Amino acid sequence: MHPTTERPSGLPRVSRALPIATVALTALAPAAWGTTYAVTTELLPPGHPMFAGLVRALPAGLLALAITRVLPRGDWWWKAGVLGALNIGTLFPLLFLAAERLPGGVAATLGAAQPLLVAGLAIAALHVRPTVWRWTWGVLGVAGVGLVVLGPEARLDAVGVLAGLGGTTAMACGTVLTKRWGRPAGVGPLTLAGWQLTMGGLLLLPLTLVIEGVPQRIDAGAATGYLWLGSVGGLIAYTLWFRGIGKLSVGASAPLVLLSPLVATVIGTALGESLSLPQSLGFVLALAALLAAQFESAAGVWRALVRGRRQQRRGPEGLRGGGPVPGMPVRGEPVLGMPVRGEPVRDVPVRGEPVRDVPVRGEPVRDVPVRGEPVPDVPVRDARVGEGRVR
Repeated sequence: MHPTTERPSGLPRVSRALPIATVALTALAPAAWGTTYAVTTELLPPGHPMFAGLVRALPAGLLALAITRVLPRGDWWWKAGVLGALNIGTLFPLLFLAAERLPGGVAATLGAAQPLLVAGLAIAALHVRPTVWRWTWGVLGVAGVGLVVLGPEARLDAVGVLAGLGGTTAMACGTVLTKRWGRPAGVGPLTLAGWQLTMGGLLLLPLTLVIEGVPQRIDAGAATGYLWLGSVGGLIAYTLWFRGIGKLSVGASAPLVLLSPLVATVIGTALGESLSLPQSLGFVLALAALLAAQFESAAGVWRALVRGRRQQRRGPEGLRGGGPVPGMPVRGEPVLGMPVRGEPVRDVPVRGEPVRDVPVRGEPVRDVPVRGEPVPDVPVRDARVGEGRVR
């Protein structure tokens, strides 16, 4: 996979659509992570969170290395190790530990605090100061998720809270460092995801074998769950996530993690759970925070709305939504002076038609006699000329 080629600056309508597609693809990663709660509780064997993290990371990482066949070079050996330890090796066990010690709603709320942590870390590491607009919507996003997932029966456990905050902090640090270091030249997001999943899986391997071990029985449902977590929730999700981090600002990419608890809530509703009025309001608030954080300020939202209304009024044709550019042909219309496809070019014969003034093969050239025919004013051999013979 290679970085995409930049489009010409003269096509503003196309370039404006590119961030929308990037945000949508990046959002698929936290949406896939939102299925982890249901898969873990419904399909996986209980009591083996570290084994689940190992199976989720190491096979996917090795598969990515087999596909790309690219290993780190130079400083990227230790950089890949640091990123793999933060995004995979530390996050996974702490995430499952928090899920065991805390209700799922409390753990999800702790994870929703990641955009605020990323915004704070970005000031020191990236020298990027988020706007008041994004700070405000970051707080409102956490509040919205809290309304969705927290209930009166929610209880707090000190170890679980520390594990949840530790996992959230680890991924926030990994997100900021991934943005700061970028990717080596010629290395795509699939390769970067493979490095980190492999490094994180290798870190979890000895810990899993020593502390937890392997489940005694893995049925078909558990195998399906592990396959989903390793493929869609692992390799594919992290590839899309690292691709998006490289293209989007941290202020735009970090709030997308709010999709994870929201997707988990939607899945729970599909499985029979119901949402109260405060939960529904929290869902709308979190979704609004996710969308609003994609802009730098309220003025940016207003400009996007005005630009969209103007484009609807003017139509999709042309570079700015107006109509065809003067002097430029509409798609499907022939350019002046150029023949339509299938029409012969002027003064150029069609294939099989003889060229003018050039004889067809076998036809005598003008003023040139055929072989054996006498040339004018030249006597034939043995013909009498006057009184003598021509020899």
